[in-house]
Amino acid sequence: MNHVFPVAPQHREALTSPSISLLLPTRGRPALVERLFKSIAENTAQPERVEVILFVDEDDTGSHHLDSKEISVTRLIGPRASMGFYNSACYAAARGDIIILVNDDMVIGTPGWDEIIAGMDASFPDRIYLAYGNDLFKKGNLCTFPILSRRTCELLVEPYPVAYRGAFIDYHLFDIFKRLKHGGFDRIRYLENVVFEHLHYRTGKASFDETYGKRDRFSDDPTFLALIESRRASAEHLLRILRGEQPPPYTPVGSAREISPGGLFSAISYFSRKLLLDGELPLRWRGYLWVWFTGRYMAARGLLRPFGK
Repeated sequence: MNHVFPVAPQHREALTSPSISLLLPTRGRPALVERLFKSIAENTAQPERVEVILFVDEDDTGSHHLDSKEISVTRLIGPRASMGFYNSACYAAARGDIIILVNDDMVIGTPGWDEIIAGMDASFPDRIYLAYGNDLFKKGNLCTFPILSRRTCELLVEPYPVAYRGAFIDYHLFDIFKRLKHGGFDRIRYLENVVFEHLHYRTGKASFDETYGKRDRFSDDPTFLALIESRRASAEHLLRILRGEQPPPYTPVGSAREISPGGLFSAISYFSRKLLLDGELPLRWRGYLWVWFTGRYMAARGLLRPFGK
């Protein structure tokens, strides 16, 4: 099924519940997408309850044909935009009860993965959680391919902020749920035995292609920092619901102005205020973010060898 965004699919037959939607923005990698489709088809126990929502750029004509005979695929075709926009557009078109962000440079390696995830979803009667599989790279340290229930997405209103150009959506969601855990509700689930293998070039399992090369790896650092208040508000909204309160309808907090510190000492001071002193986060996560952002700042300016995402 093919659609030109923003026209969303209408009146499609319902998936078997509990249903799973895989959101897949892609560019210039039709062979990798076909590899991913093959891994889904080979390992899905109930394909009638799984769909892929594919976003393809309108100028990426080599990917407009992508489809599968084994699983439901809906293509959205539109102008080049941010990763947050792509994922939000895919989410708007999705029918699933469970929403999973996936990449074209991954494969699913666990037979019956869909049944395992459906069972995990059923273990949360209120459907508020963040889960993720084993990417064989970051493993338990990061929700590289975040899994959310539709209810969680609806409560967050904008689960995949359009401000993110190409990265950090996983860190954004992880940060929200780290705040929930610090507030007394551990709703993070790492599914170690569900393999969503990330075949990234930095794992040595892929070549450095044009799609990797055109990505500015540091462009979203200021965005993540600017959205701290948004994550605080999102976490507080979820915490109030988990405590049995009935908060008013949630409106996401707008993004603050992005700031790029002018020098190393200024950056260290800024990261300390924004990250290290954030008492709504666990101390270990605060420390990790402080070290990581300081290192990224230095790497972006040639003061340190690039590392991390």
